[in-house]
Amino acid sequence: MSEEQDAPRARGGKTRKEPKLEEARLRQQAIGVRLRHMFEEVVNEPVPDDFLEILRRADGREGSGGDRS
Repeated sequence: MSEEQDAPRARGGKTRKEPKLEEARLRQQAIGVRLRHMFEEVVNEPVPDDFLEILRRADGREGSGGDRS
């Protein structure tokens, strides 16, 4: 016999395991929503001035130094 035939059936012919699957899907969806929210918060944070200064210095060295080999 297959697993489908062995699984206990609820009303409407659906297996009793389906509510657990639905619950798991809802949890995954909630986790996804929270992760997207957290990601958007991080993306929208301002870049610290110290980091911007480091990037400016690095850009200046590349532009004026050329190829140093």
